[in-house]
Amino acid sequence: MRVSSILNTKGRDVICVAPDNTIAEAIAILTRHRISAVVVGGAGQIEGIFSERDVIYALAEEGESVLGERVSLYMTADVISCAPDDDLTEVMRTMTERRIRHLPVLEDRVLAGILSIGDLVKYRLGELENDAEALREYIAQA
Repeated sequence: MRVSSILNTKGRDVICVAPDNTIAEAIAILTRHRISAVVVGGAGQIEGIFSERDVIYALAEEGESVLGERVSLYMTADVISCAPDDDLTEVMRTMTERRIRHLPVLEDRVLAGILSIGDLVKYRLGELENDAEALREYIAQA
């Protein structure tokens, strides 16, 4: 299965913040949308990812004064991405090995969506449920 199959189901909308948004503003966006990471950038371009982990690390280093700092100072700038045609098994392997919970999807170098580890788990559970149902039907017909 391919990344595009998940994007076609969940949608391709991505919540973004500007690099000069404050950490407090980014936290408000994360909270409002009930998500755990935002892409830093805009107009289909990625400058970084800012996640709950980045918030925790920033607070641990600087304390609450960090809330007024720019997201660009604490975002993950070295972003690993995938493409719509990438195999989901390989994407899961990359996320597991690199300990990444969010993976932007780029199509022709333009942001086309984002995958979370939760999206992959949900997809995989659906696959397992379909396999189990197929086995039940096979056994029932035997």
